[in-house]
Amino acid sequence: MAPLHQLAQSLVNCQRCKLAKLGRTQVVFGVGNPHANIMFVGEAPGFHEDLQGEPFVGAAGKLLNELLASAGLSREQIYIANVIKCRPPNNRDPEPDEVETCKPFLFQQIQFIRPQVVCSLGNWATQTLLERKVGITKVKAQPFYLKDFVLFPLFHPAAALHQSALLAPLKDDFKKLKAFLDHHTTTLNPTPNASSATTLPFESPKPTQMELF
Repeated sequence: MAPLHQLAQSLVNCQRCKLAKLGRTQVVFGVGNPHANIMFVGEAPGFHEDLQGEPFVGAAGKLLNELLASAGLSREQIYIANVIKCRPPNNRDPEPDEVETCKPFLFQQIQFIRPQVVCSLGNWATQTLLERKVGITKVKAQPFYLKDFVLFPLFHPAAALHQSALLAPLKDDFKKLKAFLDHHTTTLNPTPNASSATTLPFESPKPTQMELF
C-alpha cells in the first residue's frame, strides 16, 4: 500500500482534536495526482467538501477550476489538500490547537507527493507552510524557495467570492503562476498515474527573498 494511501486510511476516523466531535461528516484528506509536480493547499473543508469528502467542490472549487485552466493546469495533474482535514463549525477559522494537530499530516502529504511547487491559498495555508505570521497580501504571487519545495502564495478563491474586488488580482496572480511555471519547465505531466515526475530546474534561492520577514 502506498504511503499516501496509508496515511489517508489512518485518518479516516481521526479523533485527535475537538473537531471530531463538533459536527464533521467525514475527514477530507485530499485528492489528485499522487505524483503531482504542483500541489495546492487551502484552509479547511467547507459545507460541500465535508459532505463529499473532497477539497474544493463548492463555489470556491468551481472558481479554482477556472483559475487552474487559465494557468494551463487541470485537477487531474495537481494534488489538492487543506491544512485542516475536518470542517470547523459554521466554517469558522481554524484554532491554533487544531492547526498544530493537523499540520504534521499536511507535511507528510507533501513529503510523500514531493511536489516541486506548493501553492498556498490564503493566510492560513501560507502562514502554516512558511511557519511564520505574514499577510497574504504582502507575499502573494511571489516564489519562496524553501528546503523541499517552492512556495507560491495566492489569495483563497473563497475570498474573491466574498470580496469581488479580489477577483481581478486573483486572476492576475494565476497568470503570474503560469509565467513562473512556464519559465521553469516546458512540460507538466497531466497523467494522474504517472510513475515519474518532471523535475523543474528551479534557480538557486536568493537570500533577499526572505527579507520581508
